[in-house]
Amino acid sequence: MKKVNVVSLGKLQVDEAPMPVPGAKQVIVRVMAAGVCGSDIPRAFVDGPHFYPIVLSHEFSGQVVSLGDGVDEHWLNQKVTVFPLRPCNKCQSCLQADYVQCESYSYYGSREDGGFSEYLAVDEFNLVPIPEHVTYSSAAMLEPAAVALHAVRKSGLSLNENVAIFGAGPIGLLVANWAKIAGAGQIVMFDVDDAKIEFCKKLGFENAFNIREQHPNECLESLNLKGMDVCIEASGSTISYENSLYCCAKGGRVVLLGNPHSDMTATQRTYDLFMRKECSMVGVFNSIYNKYPRDEWTDTVLAIADNKLFVDKLITNKVSIDGVPKLMGEMYRKEGFIVKGMMVIED
Repeated sequence: MKKVNVVSLGKLQVDEAPMPVPGAKQVIVRVMAAGVCGSDIPRAFVDGPHFYPIVLSHEFSGQVVSLGDGVDEHWLNQKVTVFPLRPCNKCQSCLQADYVQCESYSYYGSREDGGFSEYLAVDEFNLVPIPEHVTYSSAAMLEPAAVALHAVRKSGLSLNENVAIFGAGPIGLLVANWAKIAGAGQIVMFDVDDAKIEFCKKLGFENAFNIREQHPNECLESLNLKGMDVCIEASGSTISYENSLYCCAKGGRVVLLGNPHSDMTATQRTYDLFMRKECSMVGVFNSIYNKYPRDEWTDTVLAIADNKLFVDKLITNKVSIDGVPKLMGEMYRKEGFIVKGMMVIED
């Protein structure tokens, strides 16, 4: 079988490898689609992974083709996606089903091999069934879509509240879609890339602005808005962090969602303004999985299956497994317009 190894910083190659063998309570997934997350780019080209060689992608879907000991037989031939975090199931957080707060977790695609492989051994616990009519590429969008849902829920968004989203990448666009589903009032998108601004508008988010051309507060004033009830920082940049604090309405909420690329700072003026407005701030990490009463992965599957989420529209670039190194290189060098790049073997 083939897999895409990161063998050193900036070097990805397609290698032949033996077929994996499932352990107890594991299955073998034939990977059909695997997405490139924004975090995969620095992992491959800038900061490096936890070890070499490693197979990236924690956003993937496929079909279960074989079962290890102790696995329920209903999984055989099932279309699935995979919750990428492997909890220890021993720490206090795991015992409370707060798996993303696990103190000793592993992670498909960052702490062990992930989805840029034709076959992968996966724990039964991490399998999420997908309806047959949902494509594999749409199913591979489940992880970022669930993260976006988690951010919206943590924001406490109520009906008709106004939302500003700083960063119009895949996560920002998914947040916008969830906010619309939740009944948000005005949804305003901000980015620094004209192509992304135009893409927002094509998706129906007309209030999209380039912050290099106009301060976000001026953009809000042009819409007769005086601050936003919810501001979601979805880019991991200082300028978006600063603007989300500045544009928050009195008593509003800021959600920190984007992975930071460097130190995140705010000016004294913005800090003081945020404090005086008595705003609140919350950080988010990952999503809620396999926990009663609201499993965000199950909710996301239903939304995708019912065509409430436009996940397929975000996938702008599809390649074979052999094309993954080139695709990731293009994303790193910012060559061409790419919203979501994805390896697709079968859809």
